[in-house]
Amino acid sequence: MKGWMGKFKVLSLLGLVALFLAACGKENLTALDPKGVGAQKSLDLIIIPTVIMSFVFLVVMVLLVLALIKFRKKKGQKDFIPKQVEGNKTLEVVWTTIPIILLIIIAVPTVIYTFDLADDADASDHLNINVTGNQYWWHFDYEGLEIQTSQDVYIPVNSKVYFNMKSSDVIHSFWVPTLSGKLDVNPENENTFFLDAHEEGVYWGKCAEFCGPSHSLMDFKVVVVSQEEFEQWVADMQNFDPETAEPATDAAAQGRELFNENNCLGCHAIGSSAAAIGPNLTNFGERSRLAGIEEMTKEKLVEWIVNPELIKPGNKMTGKYPEVSQDDAALIAEYLLQLSPSEITTEDAGNGIEQ
Repeated sequence: MKGWMGKFKVLSLLGLVALFLAACGKENLTALDPKGVGAQKSLDLIIIPTVIMSFVFLVVMVLLVLALIKFRKKKGQKDFIPKQVEGNKTLEVVWTTIPIILLIIIAVPTVIYTFDLADDADASDHLNINVTGNQYWWHFDYEGLEIQTSQDVYIPVNSKVYFNMKSSDVIHSFWVPTLSGKLDVNPENENTFFLDAHEEGVYWGKCAEFCGPSHSLMDFKVVVVSQEEFEQWVADMQNFDPETAEPATDAAAQGRELFNENNCLGCHAIGSSAAAIGPNLTNFGERSRLAGIEEMTKEKLVEWIVNPELIKPGNKMTGKYPEVSQDDAALIAEYLLQLSPSEITTEDAGNGIEQ
């Protein structure tokens, strides 16, 4: 008995530690504070079985305690075999029917919500974003708007936005827990679901399917802004011309020349054209995270340009361009940090709230 109690205490402690750590990451990746339709329905499906199973647990524990008290061996009582009771049809019907009813109560909303969240019948009437999962970053192509970007995806608040997702390599999983559930991103077929955020802010997303050495670093952000801000962002992105946009400083101008000389556009793109290998850099200066994970600073960006393998192992940028010196990397970083077609950034969207 003592051994069993000891194991129970250890398991309980480990459970509490896991719960504490899950709530203390640098990103608020939680499904328990829903800010979207999908996340709210997911929370409902967490609460319903939790309440039912808690009730079942309490009933079982009460019956167990009563049985232990009533039928315990009393002091001085000789060993005996109590009267054996079997074949009580009423009890058998009751303890068979109750679980069936409880499972139906759980199953009905689960099936309804699953079909609701998977419904794409009215997708053509809403904003559609084609998502491509790559090792280890995300690409977003706004259907019909001639806008392409990577890592940060902007959507309007209180509006259904459909995501049509496919992978360019291995299986990934698109997950923004505060806004909705997760969905696999496959190389063979396209999966579709929607996000409908009811509060402005910046929400963290992750890949929830192991996809390689930097799987845990495959982060992205969903930036939810007002309808007016979104329309302004769309206009800014559409009107941005990297060829005519003059760098603000001489250092940035030199950086652009080095960017072109090193054939960076062979893998990346600036503007609406698709990038064959690397992330789109059109609004690179608006992002608050480098490679989705590091704080966006010039020092970190220089480190990334010189040796990206140190920050994100296994990335496809490593070894794809000539060796760049620290000085040249600093100039290129100066240019990239000025790529900002819009006045909206992930720092000020939703009053700077990061969920």
